[in-house]
Amino acid sequence: MTREFWDERFGGEDYVYGTAPNAFLRAQAERLAPGARVLLPGDGEGRNGVWLAERGMEVLSVDASPVGLDKARRLAAARGVRIATACADLTRWSWPVAAFDAVAVVFLHLPPEARVVVHRRIVAALRPGGAAILEAFRPAQLDYASGGPKDAAMLYTPEQLTADFAGLDVRLCEEALVDLDEGAFHAGAAATVRFVGVKPEA
Repeated sequence: MTREFWDERFGGEDYVYGTAPNAFLRAQAERLAPGARVLLPGDGEGRNGVWLAERGMEVLSVDASPVGLDKARRLAAARGVRIATACADLTRWSWPVAAFDAVAVVFLHLPPEARVVVHRRIVAALRPGGAAILEAFRPAQLDYASGGPKDAAMLYTPEQLTADFAGLDVRLCEEALVDLDEGAFHAGAAATVRFVGVKPEA
């Protein structure tokens, strides 16, 4: 999906995925201490990055859509917090290395070649002890009408994620059936895959 697609989707006044954080990220946030530096690739309109900033995290939200990032900054200002933003194609972005205590990836769906590149760069971006936290739709999502790409190649399996994030200690990798309440485009029963991996200290 192109920058133009996301600019159009994010173009209205409403936050199309809501302003509340993803439930899985919220559940995993206990892993993160105030002051932790967190990268959010594909953060869109900023609901997850802003929520982490409210909890004292140092947040960098990256997205290809300047329209989405403008709304993210407005949401942060309305909540009385600050986030850093970068507008970039994640496959071409100059990723920081060993710079983040966590990378949170929420429903960021990419074609297979780009997925592997971005996930490997996430591993490199983590500091030792840092955590990758991800939730995405899996192929069974094609049976549901609650959101996500309609192309099976852009939906993720646990096996793909464990291969992509090789080098991390896998703390969680599971399929889930969840009830999404994330704005107009993520609503209802959904088939997801959830992953947490931690970069070894040495």
